[in-house]
Amino acid sequence: MPQPLFVSALPRRAAILVFLTFAFSYFLSALIRAITATLSPTLTQEFSLNSGDLGLLAGGYFLGFAANQLPLGTWLDRYGPKKVILLLLSVAALSCVAFSVATSFSVLLAARILSGVGVSACLMAPLTGYRRWFDASTQLRANSWMLMSGSLGMVAATLPVQWLAPIIGWRVLFLGLTVLVLLAMALIAWQVPRWESAAVQAIAPAPGSYRQVWEHPYFRKMLPLGFFCYGGLIAMQTLWVVPWMIKVGAHTPLQAASGLFWINVAMLCTFLTWGMLNPWLTRRGFGAEQLIAWGLPSSFLILAMIIVAGGALTTGAAAVWTLYCVGCTFISLAQPAVAMAFPANLAGRALTSYNLVIFAGVFVVQWGVGLGIDAFRALGWSEIASFQAAMTLFLLCCIGSYVYFLSAKSHNQAI
Repeated sequence: MPQPLFVSALPRRAAILVFLTFAFSYFLSALIRAITATLSPTLTQEFSLNSGDLGLLAGGYFLGFAANQLPLGTWLDRYGPKKVILLLLSVAALSCVAFSVATSFSVLLAARILSGVGVSACLMAPLTGYRRWFDASTQLRANSWMLMSGSLGMVAATLPVQWLAPIIGWRVLFLGLTVLVLLAMALIAWQVPRWESAAVQAIAPAPGSYRQVWEHPYFRKMLPLGFFCYGGLIAMQTLWVVPWMIKVGAHTPLQAASGLFWINVAMLCTFLTWGMLNPWLTRRGFGAEQLIAWGLPSSFLILAMIIVAGGALTTGAAAVWTLYCVGCTFISLAQPAVAMAFPANLAGRALTSYNLVIFAGVFVVQWGVGLGIDAFRALGWSEIASFQAAMTLFLLCCIGSYVYFLSAKSHNQAI
């Protein structure tokens, strides 16, 4: 007999509606995150940005996102996902308005930092709720399908934005995002259940501390992978793929946006597949560590091919970048693996701590690649050679984190 898609403590219809409501908010989070990649040529021209400025602007989102992760874990445990996400989404709405009226780089950057703060609970809040409302196998499926909804948001940030921006302008696009964020808040207020009173009546958080998370050997084993490989995947997908295709692969902005569109469609399909396969793989003894160890090196090989090919990779650039991003999805198994490595009273803090690592990595990689390109250009290197050199440094960091992962002893044999 086929298993139901959602097995939960909530009625089936309520569980599906809760998932869809949270998925919509995460869709918007990913759309807001990725939109600067598509708009990068327009913003670069209008505000006279160099590569470092562009990397800082895109990374500002992740700086705000990462800075909010540690308090977020405590807030989620204490007040529950509904109250926390509603408060933070109000900040996201304000940030979209601020971005739409910005007339200087400093205002753009401040708005992006605020947007990162505002959507910082869009994945962690539902995952915290799912731990209480859904059974274990449904949590794995819901986690992958939340990532799928995020990929759908990234798809929406490519060609649809590229088509709409010349017609209505990028400023009106951000006002439209404000309206959608307000709609998401209304749906959450309507559909998401309140945290049980037992979860909010205590003044102090549940026993446990962030120190226990950060000192845990398993967390430290997975930390460099999260920072460089997972963070690097998002940094490429939400920014540097487009400038690479334009400046190295000689694509037009429309061609680059089309390529990013198909990359994100492939990611959507990949996460849908992971959601279907995860329970089956787990039952057959294929754990997260084993799958990461076997699958992640494919992304290193493909990125090396992209770097070596450089300007010779033109018509097939989007396809090869797609293979790179799909190869990186093995690292998405690290986040639920880290959560399951800790007892229930530390799971929220473990999730947000690892999220902090990932998005701090996104900020560093996005800005670092931009600074690297500018530095090599200042040394007299060509633009293509500068892109290749900066990406090579990033690749070496990814390989180093993988070597550390293989050499560190696993202290959680169940994963």
